[in-house]
Amino acid sequence: MDRRAFLKASIGCSLAASPLVTPVTFAASDTGALGDHRLVVIILRGAMDGLDVVQPYGDPALPALRQRLRYGEGAGATDLDGFFALHPKLSPLMPLWNAGELGFAHAVSTPYRDKRSHFDGQDLLEAGVNSLNGRPRDGWLNRMLSTMPGVQSDMAYSIGQDRMYMMTGDAPVSDWSPDIGLHMTPHGQKLLDLVMHEDPLFQEATAEAMDILASLAAPATPVEDDEGMEMAGMEMMQMMEPAAEGSVGRVADFAASRLRGSTRIASFSIGGWDTHSNQPRNIGRALTQFSETIVRLRQGLGGVWRKTAVVAMTEFGRTARENGTAGTDHGTGGLALFAGGAIRGGRVYGDWPGLADSDLYHQRDLMPTRDVRAYAAWALAGLYGVDRATLETVVFPGLDLGPNPGLIA
Repeated sequence: MDRRAFLKASIGCSLAASPLVTPVTFAASDTGALGDHRLVVIILRGAMDGLDVVQPYGDPALPALRQRLRYGEGAGATDLDGFFALHPKLSPLMPLWNAGELGFAHAVSTPYRDKRSHFDGQDLLEAGVNSLNGRPRDGWLNRMLSTMPGVQSDMAYSIGQDRMYMMTGDAPVSDWSPDIGLHMTPHGQKLLDLVMHEDPLFQEATAEAMDILASLAAPATPVEDDEGMEMAGMEMMQMMEPAAEGSVGRVADFAASRLRGSTRIASFSIGGWDTHSNQPRNIGRALTQFSETIVRLRQGLGGVWRKTAVVAMTEFGRTARENGTAGTDHGTGGLALFAGGAIRGGRVYGDWPGLADSDLYHQRDLMPTRDVRAYAAWALAGLYGVDRATLETVVFPGLDLGPNPGLIA
């Protein structure tokens, strides 16, 4: 691969997991269409390590798989049920767990397998389909809205960002994003100056990469199998600093302000989950952002919280084994997180597959035991009364919902 292709691919793939850009999309309706319930869907971009977030410390195979990554109560985690423990950075959410307003689903995934591209994984998650072959032009949440009478757009809040794919389609929605700018640090600028010096081809590739960053369009095909090249792209992205702090908190506050009114559905993303190295530090930062988001949503929603369900999903999980840099690489089975007064929480949903070599997917990843889309679908059924046939043929075409997990209280 030449340098131009490398830069385009590595920065493009890194952008899919970037924590720096957070668009948020809203939908409003009259009370006849969606009733009083609120839904917040959060995409955790970058492939969150569910084995670290909700730690299966009761599985005897875990210590051998992750010898440097410490788990359980001895590492500050909080026991949930005698088998699973919650990462210490999510300890501010324990009051929700104790109140039955926080839950998790382990060993979940979309049908996406093996290639482990952030972009493709996120596209399939947001499209809600079985395959990206002949992908639809809309996302699953918009298709659900299209089945509801009386759905109308909220006021338009679009500041330089496209809609999330999940909310793209025929149903009217509105966009808003916080004032987030990016600037190059002096160290990053010096590096670019060095590598571009008297190299027009590389200079062109860098200009294209900056265009990608500015527009959130990713025309290049990301590197799917060489994660070392992707990590180099992540290092380049880390040279970009957010020009405004607290953007995730502002998104949560603004979402709550809209959901207290006529808005019934909000969706946005939180990045920073691509933990190839130094996972304790990197996932800790992302979990702190997630925890702050949930706390601020609950505070901002006030009495509306009891009618709210928050569903947080990621494109895929990470390897069961730690790598040589105290991190984990792209995997398969992952974790979904649920919060809100409308959630029947205080439990870890799903069938635990085990972490023995024979139980792992390709002796590498946590084995998925349920489609993550099924949890989202049953949430729609419980909140808005969407019938099973519509969910399996229109909203998530080709999905077998399976039994109702009882996610919605």
